[in-house]
Amino acid sequence: MLTHLAIRNFAVASQSDLEFGAGLTVISGETGAGKSLLVDALGFLSGQRADSGIVRHGAERAELHAEFALDDAAPALRWLREHELDDGMLDNGMTCQLRRTLRADGGSRAWINGRPATITQLGELAGHLVEIHGQHEHQALLARGSQLALLDAQAGNGALLAEVRATAQAWRALHDERDALVGIGDVAERRDWLRHQLDELEGESLAADAVADLFASHRRHANAAGLIQTCDTALERMRGDDDLGLPQALQALRHDLARMRAHEPRLGEVDAMLDAAAIQLDEATLLLGQVRDDLDIDPEQLETLEQRLGRLHDLARKHRVTPEELIDVQTRLAGELEQLDGAGERLKQLDGEIDAAMGRWRTAAERLGAARRKAAKALSSATTALIHELGMGGGVFEVAIEPVETARPDPQGAERVEFMVSANAGQPPRALRKVASGGELSRISLAIEVAALGHDAVPTMVFDEVDSGIGGAVADIVGRKLRALGESRQVLCVTHLPQVASKGHAHYRVHKSSAEGATESRVSRLDAGERTEELARMLGGVDVSKEARAAARKLLQGMV
Repeated sequence: MLTHLAIRNFAVASQSDLEFGAGLTVISGETGAGKSLLVDALGFLSGQRADSGIVRHGAERAELHAEFALDDAAPALRWLREHELDDGMLDNGMTCQLRRTLRADGGSRAWINGRPATITQLGELAGHLVEIHGQHEHQALLARGSQLALLDAQAGNGALLAEVRATAQAWRALHDERDALVGIGDVAERRDWLRHQLDELEGESLAADAVADLFASHRRHANAAGLIQTCDTALERMRGDDDLGLPQALQALRHDLARMRAHEPRLGEVDAMLDAAAIQLDEATLLLGQVRDDLDIDPEQLETLEQRLGRLHDLARKHRVTPEELIDVQTRLAGELEQLDGAGERLKQLDGEIDAAMGRWRTAAERLGAARRKAAKALSSATTALIHELGMGGGVFEVAIEPVETARPDPQGAERVEFMVSANAGQPPRALRKVASGGELSRISLAIEVAALGHDAVPTMVFDEVDSGIGGAVADIVGRKLRALGESRQVLCVTHLPQVASKGHAHYRVHKSSAEGATESRVSRLDAGERTEELARMLGGVDVSKEARAAARKLLQGMV
């Protein structure tokens, strides 16, 4: 349930902080005051796209913040835990916060419980928290895909639909595997080609350490002459074959320091270090000698190494990889060859598996179809009754279900639906998308929405002037339906009808003012007296009469 909404520099509103409770909350205001401001804000927090034009003129960015209680939102809580975004919720009494900003230059950012989130994540979470029905919601209901989705939502077919989709995907994966095997063409020819490629690769040592050793050995042999000369020169100096050798120089240095040791005791420490250095020098000389003994200019060995390197580079160019990656190519080709060795048998297995997958899909689709037919009867009956209440006494609503024959499993199931309507007695039902009257379409769509609502787990429902095009007794019925819905769900409704507004458990008014050349919309909660005045204005216009106030008080009787 939405408990708090904060708006900063959003459209024509500079700042609003609103608290919400359970039940039906209505929002009214004069034409042009920005009644849909709250709906737009919730839509923006639900991940809807918006441009920088929503940033209030002169401000750097718009900022929105909403807080939801999760006591009745188990799917939202589960989503938060799955995405590890439930930090600190227990400390905050099982609430979550959504925040989004939009800069004047177009940049947008989002947060969930204070942690950065993507717009997609924001939309996914908001989908478990709030459901928005806009003024033109009936336009979406004209699409058959939307009609099928609404029927499934009303019937609670989520699990059955997921099973149908999973079995369809499993069938498609098996079919794609079969197509890939068949697409190979001549299996024997492919196997011969793979065997030839592998013979070339297996003739070389391609392990990572073997390739590294080959490169290192080649470098040593290619630079053998320089290495020998460098080692010989170093050995001459380290072995002390002349007076400039390192051992003689080190010994002379120790002798000079020894004469002064009596005058400075710390020179003894220096001598100890030089003694250790002499030992290290002897060990280094021994190792260098071993290195020199291992070095030899061997043209034949160098040629052999260069031939091996040449073959590696040729293979690497052939397969468009580096020499170090040839081992991966060998592994991949070996795996493909192994697969082809059993291709014939696998094709036989796949035929059986594909048939079995089709059978599983048909079974799942039949269960989904049965649930849809049952739900279609209930939705048809409930919507027809509501159509009658909404002033269309002879109207009939039907959900027609048409089976769809297909050679490939459809993730949506084995049928399609069409919403059929007869607005007047004696007329045959026609497709909803062919209903000509905009007023009739608005009322029929509202009846469908009300009949289908309350069957999902979304705790907050928002209506943005879905009552347009109706009035009088019909408007009173719509208001009562929304109030009844508010007994089990939190409902927010933007309305221009006093009959609907009077049914709210709480009432907010949006009003616009101008100061210093700037337009400002503000939202305020109305007390009992203010609410009477607002309903009177909605009934009688700018000049509120005694009669209008009396009618407003009558509308409110028994509602608050």
